[in-house]
Amino acid sequence: HFLGCAHTQANFESAFYRSTIADNNSFEQWEAEGGLDATRRANKIWKKQLAEYQAPAIDPAVDEALQAYIATRKASMPDASY
Repeated sequence: HFLGCAHTQANFESAFYRSTIADNNSFEQWEAEGGLDATRRANKIWKKQLAEYQAPAIDPAVDEALQAYIATRKASMPDASY
């Protein structure tokens, strides 16, 4: 069968997407680890990622130029709601 082929063995880790939300454990292990469904697992993951997020460093001159551009664009659209 193809699962034992050298090509499959060499490529299966990079060829398939492994979701961080899906749980591939047995029912007993899933239950022992809290029995979170995909919605609850996803909720837990995004909250953790948001809490751990660190904005990348930006050159102050670039930031200043971007802020000036944003202000100019907003001023050019007085009827926009933001």
